[in-house]
Amino acid sequence: MSHHLSGPNLRSPDGDARLDLTDLFAFASPEPGRTVLIMNVNPIAPTGGQAFHPEAVYRINVDTDGDNRADLAFSFTFSDPADGPQTMTVRRATGEGARGHEATGAPLVSGAPVSFTGTPAVVEAGPYRVSAGLRSDPFFADLDGIVAKFRWTGVDWGADKNVFGIVLEAPEAEFGEAPQIGVWARVSVRKDGGLVSVDRGAHPSLTAYFNEEDVKDAYNAGEPAEDWQTYREPWTAVLQHFGEYTTDAAEAQLRVVLPDVLRYDRTRPAGYPNGRTLSDDVTSARLSMLTDGKVPTDHIGPHTDLLPAFPYLGHPH
Repeated sequence: MSHHLSGPNLRSPDGDARLDLTDLFAFASPEPGRTVLIMNVNPIAPTGGQAFHPEAVYRINVDTDGDNRADLAFSFTFSDPADGPQTMTVRRATGEGARGHEATGAPLVSGAPVSFTGTPAVVEAGPYRVSAGLRSDPFFADLDGIVAKFRWTGVDWGADKNVFGIVLEAPEAEFGEAPQIGVWARVSVRKDGGLVSVDRGAHPSLTAYFNEEDVKDAYNAGEPAEDWQTYREPWTAVLQHFGEYTTDAAEAQLRVVLPDVLRYDRTRPAGYPNGRTLSDDVTSARLSMLTDGKVPTDHIGPHTDLLPAFPYLGHPH
């Protein structure tokens, strides 16, 4: 399933769903000259009674020069719900400040409201637009059919699920002059006096299919710039097993998803793997990749509750 349950043994990282990155999206706003970045966490989020982890740093990293290292980073941190209704702080870091995992840089927003009801909390901060809270999960797939070795059920697993969404919209100039950017998300949490990366990713449905259980924690702690060297060989073996690829053909497929950075050329329409929109059929794309086209689709279509304007994610179920 997309990036849901990305810890070992199909569990949330650290056993805490609030730290579980589910999906990342990058696409053009319907308002000309603006780009939308969305990271969703907390699969199967309950309606009410929960909050973002107050000791976590939720982060969207942006590579503007193609070296698979962050040149710009937006960090989202949240107040302790024990102190009252949860609020959000958003920070923007550049250069070396964007390379670490801490929430560094100048605050764009402080004390912004977070909504766990059906009405989104939308904050305007100069040219930025931000929202965080409980939303409908846009991920769609016939997971039961996948588990049953492609005997399709016609049931969309995500049809009634919710997530915690973090939505950022900014002017295109924010991301530099080059048309292509690279984006990935990360979730870190404070443990034993330090900040530990417990989840990260960009492309959907990678770690569930490609990583053995005993390497998932290391993957979640890793850096995209190291991905090709670290995972090329074991992931090539996965493609050879599932799709009977030659080594060269497998490596050509892996070049799309390794390093695990979602590339988005803003001069072209968004559509996975050029960015990702909320209606892109990433499950079919991954099944086709894994099987070399032998299983081209799971026959499930996108959700119909998406919003045409900010924050784009549908109202929670």
